[in-house]
Amino acid sequence: MKGSILSIAVLLFGLSATAQKFAYVDTDYILKHMPEYAEAQGELNRLSSQWQEEIEAKYEAAARLQSAYNAEKVLLTSEMRKKREEEIDSKMKEARELQKKKFGVDGELFSKREELVQPVQDMIFEAIKEISSNSSYMVIFDKSNQSNMLYTNPKYDVSDKIIKKMGYTPGETIEPEEKDDKGNAPGKTGGATNTGKTGSDSRGGGAISTKDRK
Repeated sequence: MKGSILSIAVLLFGLSATAQKFAYVDTDYILKHMPEYAEAQGELNRLSSQWQEEIEAKYEAAARLQSAYNAEKVLLTSEMRKKREEEIDSKMKEARELQKKKFGVDGELFSKREELVQPVQDMIFEAIKEISSNSSYMVIFDKSNQSNMLYTNPKYDVSDKIIKKMGYTPGETIEPEEKDDKGNAPGKTGGATNTGKTGSDSRGGGAISTKDRK
């Protein structure tokens, strides 16, 4: 995935220079209206917590071995000390390798995020293409995180049009549900929240990335 989902500008060809129209969207704001994204985020949060607990357990096991070794070191022979030190090093290595495997660059969390979020990105992209085509927009920018847009006029914000196009209601945002290790939701913690959308306000949320589309 490279850049924000709409670092891509939706370009329409065949329009004369005098007929060019521009608009922008806020993908962070749009994502908050999508139950598919909330579900994906909930699953990613669950996996992240589960893996973090596994990693911490390994580090704690290594720390216990180190503590016991420090207390008994003076009583051990040189061969016994070497064996215990190798055992501690092995436990620490296991913890570091698991951490890299789960959270490192191109690790399992990264791959899972691509798997779960890509379909959501595609939904937004298709809605933007259709709105752009129907309204004859030459370019649609994205003002979400990491954007270089210094000022945006709310008049040209078509985020709500995209939300409606996908069948959702602007202002009714959805929070990810917390799930246990088995993927079961112990209780509904999210739901529709009327946040409204006024002017050129700023919104939080993690920007997502996607592969360049050609």
